[in-house]
This record gives sequence, structure tokens and C-alpha cells, in this order.
Amino acid sequence: MKTPKINIAIDGYSSCGKSTLAKELAQELDYVFIDSGAMYRAVTLFALQNGIANGELDENKLISRLAEIEIRFEFNTSSGASDVFLNGDNVESEVRKMQVSDYVSPVAAVKEVRLKLVELQQKMGINKGVVMDGRDIGTVVFPNAELKIFMTANNEIRAKRRFEELQSKGEKPSLERVKANLEKRDFIDTNRKADPLRQASDARVLNNSNLSREEQLSLVLKWIEEAKSTLA
Repeated sequence: MKTPKINIAIDGYSSCGKSTLAKELAQELDYVFIDSGAMYRAVTLFALQNGIANGELDENKLISRLAEIEIRFEFNTSSGASDVFLNGDNVESEVRKMQVSDYVSPVAAVKEVRLKLVELQQKMGINKGVVMDGRDIGTVVFPNAELKIFMTANNEIRAKRRFEELQSKGEKPSLERVKANLEKRDFIDTNRKADPLRQASDARVLNNSNLSREEQLSLVLKWIEEAKSTLA
């Protein structure tokens, strides 16, 4: 009998390695990886490109132009992962830049943006076999996911990881700016009115402050087998 596929929801704070883990799990299990954060980053990039986020975010203007935004993922054979496309353009590298990071939490706090993207995300997971990471996957997008994980890590470690990631991509922000950005995003993400970041009551907590990637992957694969065993 073929092992049934499940949906895996990964939530948590910025720079905890959610996407890294989700990609590794998708590759290991031959599942589909969906980076929900990249979808919000794509909307943020649209806002920046169109003067909607210029100092302050013009929420009403963004809401009025949501119908113009089309987001999809396409597998990149070179990287072995999926790239995010905004209105037909590959924006995978652009959405990871610090300028987008500065605005993504306010954009993600807009109720109408969340409604549009949650609907898209739920359609992507309807046939199971999806690993999705974000802020509200286990609580809103996939409340019935067979495995929910809430990731966290020490704030200093998170800031250092993000700083090193940006440096590797050629950006040169100060460590202080990166740390301030993470703290600001944490506050907005946990205090927004629409679908705030919170741990689902049935989520398994993964604090990876002192775990290697290999240890983390091994632990979560064990959790997946346990979740699948309940379906047999």
C-alpha cells in the first residue's frame, strides 16, 4: 500500500531557517515546496515598483491594484528549487533584498492581501504532498495539516544568520540594521490584526539555536513518520 502524502505547515519567526528546512524536506520526500513568504515579498516588490511603498505604505492604493498582481512558482533546474514570478517576470533574487524586507511585514498585515494569497495557497495544497512555510500556515492556510511545526531560535543567532545570508548575496547592511529589521518584523507579525504569527495549539516546537542542519532534518523526518503512522 502506498504511503499517503501529507501537508506539512512550518511557521515561525524571521530567519529561523524555515525555507531552508522546507526545501530540504520537499527534496527528501519528493513533495512540492511553496514559499509563502516569497508571495508576500512579490506583492511588496510590486508596491515598491509602483510607488505604493515609498516611505509609507499606501494601503488603499495597494488594495485597489491587487487584481493586477499575478504570482506563480516555476521550477529552476539550475538551483533545484522553485523561483517566484511576478506578472511573468522571475523576481526570485529581487524579492530577497533588504529593501523588500523593510516593507514586507506592513504589506503582509493588510487584510485584503492576506485573503488573496491565502486563497491561492490553499488551492496549491488541495492534493496534499506540500511543504509550506510562513507565518500563518498551521493556523490559517492549512489548519488541518497533518504535521505543524513552529520554528524559533535565539535572536542574536537569527540576526547573525540573516546578516551572513545578505552578505553572501552582495548586500552590505550593518548587523545592527539587520537586527532592528528582525525585531520590527517580529513585532508587526505578532501584533497585526489579520492572522498574526502564533503557534498552533497542535504544533511541534523546533528551537534550532543549537542544532545543525543535519540534526534538524533528521528530527523532522522522524516527526513526519510519526504523523504518517497515524494515517495508516
